[in-house]
Amino acid sequence: MNPSFRHINPGAAVRLLRPIQWLKNGFVLMPMFFAGQMGDTSCWRHALVAVAAFCMASSAVYCMNDILDADADRLHPRKCRRPVASGQVSPTIGWALAALMAVLSLGCCLLLGRNFPILLAITAVYLTLNAAYCLWLKHLMIIDVVAVALCYVLRVVAGGETCSVWLSPWIVCLTFLLALFLAFAKRREDVVTYLSQGIVTRKNATRYTLPILDITLGILAGATLVCYLIYTLSPEVIGRFGSHYLYLTSVFVLAGTLRYLQLALANSGSGNPIALMLRDRFLQLCLLSWLIMFFCFIYL
Repeated sequence: MNPSFRHINPGAAVRLLRPIQWLKNGFVLMPMFFAGQMGDTSCWRHALVAVAAFCMASSAVYCMNDILDADADRLHPRKCRRPVASGQVSPTIGWALAALMAVLSLGCCLLLGRNFPILLAITAVYLTLNAAYCLWLKHLMIIDVVAVALCYVLRVVAGGETCSVWLSPWIVCLTFLLALFLAFAKRREDVVTYLSQGIVTRKNATRYTLPILDITLGILAGATLVCYLIYTLSPEVIGRFGSHYLYLTSVFVLAGTLRYLQLALANSGSGNPIALMLRDRFLQLCLLSWLIMFFCFIYL
């Protein structure tokens, strides 16, 4: 037996999979929610299969990313505690886990029966795009964040296709803009770490500048809000939901965006959306209020 497999730390192996990041796959459920199909058990089964496929796929990507970034992570004050960088999980085990999760993600697609080819294709594109990102794209300025944003779009498209939900072009654009905004916020965190501690967490940290990133985040925040307003005011959406007051939900979108900017920019905090959402009550309140208000418009 390979010595690397004799002593496996189960807790560290689970952390390598980053299950907390599975929350991002909630984007898969967006089409079903907006289409008013939350009460459709068949749609739920299909959507949950897609969520499971993306959870496994994202874990495979995180394993690959942590192995390739282990040397750089060891220099980071927080990332040095990651399983591979800290030596708790060997690269051999990491690659084995990555392969296993990739196979499981593609295998999940078979649970859809005759409808599996589309989800299989989308999941395969997701894995391929992320593999290219880990190996090459993450070193290319601008292209790196575009690749990250496209992964969110693929989640939404997967949710729409598995539930046979027509996706409004504005929803696709909104998802892309929001993902760009979050990705640039994370890049800003890398630049702040580089400027304050001299630690290069990724090569692009030396190419981006704080003024450019701050301007970019401001532009994307405004564009995201405008796109959201156009979505809520578009005749097709008003007709589908039967309400002219969907635009009122933009209050929570604006409040949440400004709060995120405050935490990520003004306070020079983490730009990680999951970390901020889990610890900031105001962001949680904005998200919950937005969901409740939209739920009332669609289902009541």
